[in-house]
Amino acid sequence: MRGPWAALLLLLIIGCSDPRPQPRSDLNGLLRQAGSRRDPALGQRWLASLTQRGGRERIELIDLRNRKPVPLPGLNRADGQPIDVSVSADGERLAVVEQRQGRTELLLYRRSQAAVQRIPIEPAGVPRAVSLDAQGKRLAVQISRDGRWQVDLIRLP
Repeated sequence: MRGPWAALLLLLIIGCSDPRPQPRSDLNGLLRQAGSRRDPALGQRWLASLTQRGGRERIELIDLRNRKPVPLPGLNRADGQPIDVSVSADGERLAVVEQRQGRTELLLYRRSQAAVQRIPIEPAGVPRAVSLDAQGKRLAVQISRDGRWQVDLIRLP
């Protein structure tokens, strides 16, 4: 097939294909200014990640609408080392795996109350990664037990 038919077929194929993913240059530039980031979690208009500042990692929440960090009073403690973070769609709840005083714990942070709640793991195990559902009502947690990785689902109040 040559000539105008080939060109028409090519245009139809290109026109029917899905649009290509486009990097958000405006936001990516802003995020790079803050330095090193890892383990991103995205809620509707919120980006939670672990950010390295002053030689230590901390949890940072960015409001993508106004492109500014959101204060998280009581969450980033000097004696804690965050390992993983997840955020609900509305940005109200953050689930965190944190190492503190030789223990690895699962925490739930409520922004409106600036409150941190420890979530018990039954049977006992060591959490590694966490994923909070969009409504902030359920957690999926990767846990090490007896040398094996398992996933627990936890319903939150």
